[in-house]
Amino acid sequence: MTTYGHIVTMSKKPERRVKVAELKAQLSAYLRAAREGRAVTVCDRETPVARLVPYQVTAEPLPSRPAVRRWGETPLPPPLGRRSDSLAALQEERQSSR
Repeated sequence: MTTYGHIVTMSKKPERRVKVAELKAQLSAYLRAAREGRAVTVCDRETPVARLVPYQVTAEPLPSRPAVRRWGETPLPPPLGRRSDSLAALQEERQSSR
């Protein structure tokens, strides 16, 4: 940004702001804009919640850590000690909410 007296010039265009409903309705157009290098700020009402930015390939893969245990070696919790009938519990819950 450069200031000359009271005139301000900006070298970059301000980022486009879009509401969630418009983004959903015009998603293809906004994806095309991102592909062309333009970023978009997504707002829920007037609050910014996300940015849609052009994808950049990085030279390094995402960092990951090795697994603590092998698949299937995680111990299961102990049984409850009583039998439970899930269907009866579901029916009871549905009856009480009517």
